[in-house]
Amino acid sequence: MDLRKLKKLIDLVEQSGISELEITEGEETVRISRALPAVQAAYVPPPVHHVPIGVPVAAAPVEPAGHTLKSPMVGTFYRSPSPGADAFVEVGSVVEVGDTLCIIEAMKLLNEIESDKAGVIKAILAENGQPVEYGEPLFVIE
Repeated sequence: MDLRKLKKLIDLVEQSGISELEITEGEETVRISRALPAVQAAYVPPPVHHVPIGVPVAAAPVEPAGHTLKSPMVGTFYRSPSPGADAFVEVGSVVEVGDTLCIIEAMKLLNEIESDKAGVIKAILAENGQPVEYGEPLFVIE
């Protein structure tokens, strides 16, 4: 390959912004690569939040007192057996051990979640159709 072609290829690489070019002509192979400028990472300190004195700070939401039934799996929470059907339980419902409280859909399987304590439903902590995590509180039973 003659020097004029090499010069044109080098100019092409510089102008185009590509980092590497390889040309094979017959038995000859030419690879032209250019070093890209190094990117320096700058340290950015985390933001500092200032709360003026005398301004109340919001507290974390408080769970109602009682036995908390937590999600045994990751999935989607459903309060009723099918769309349009009545919910399994409402706040104030009396439940026995083994009563179905909700369904959690995980990997296309519908898993009935049963009460592990007899009592009255004091709070329903998840919304219908909401994704839930393992160990996330679902119901408070008193």
